Amino acid sequence: MALVVFLRGVNVGGHRTFRPSLLAQSLSKFDVVNIGAAGTFVVRKPGARARFLATLRAELPFATEVMICDARDVARLATDHPFGSAPAQSDVVRFVSVFSTRPQLSAPFPLSLPTDGEWLVRLVAADGQFVFGEYRRHMKTIGYLGKIDSLCGAPATTRNWNTMQSIVRVLEGKANR
Repeated sequence: MALVVFLRGVNVGGHRTFRPSLLAQSLSKFDVVNIGAAGTFVVRKPGARARFLATLRAELPFATEVMICDARDVARLATDHPFGSAPAQSDVVRFVSVFSTRPQLSAPFPLSLPTDGEWLVRLVAADGQFVFGEYRRHMKTIGYLGKIDSLCGAPATTRNWNTMQSIVRVLEGKANR
């Protein structure tokens, strides 16, 4: 079964930088497809998960947290329409935070940050190891996105909803990035 791999905190602000496309090439025996620059990969022939993970960690130029999902779980997200059918407002970006395990949420949905006034980050739903949300483009938004880990009781890595849709296209064979 194919896997989807998300690396946490890479190629952000000049820290822990590397070229994901070169990593994908070095893992070619697993048929790895790189998605963008944030450390997101589709692994079409992973074999034993533990063996793949050990090989991945050995190839990375630094230590980082790795979130691994079954491809079918990611593909299901697109068909479940976690944001509903209405398009996002022009000033809102939809995202998915991926956890290594099911998050333990401390408050019901929707959860808005800040809790008073106009929200900058809003968590709208959860499904397994995924939490769905939206954020507004604002200078203070990054600080609120950084609070998702503590709100959910586990480290997460966050990707734009468009990235998740790109992953699904690769899984469906409609893109070969």
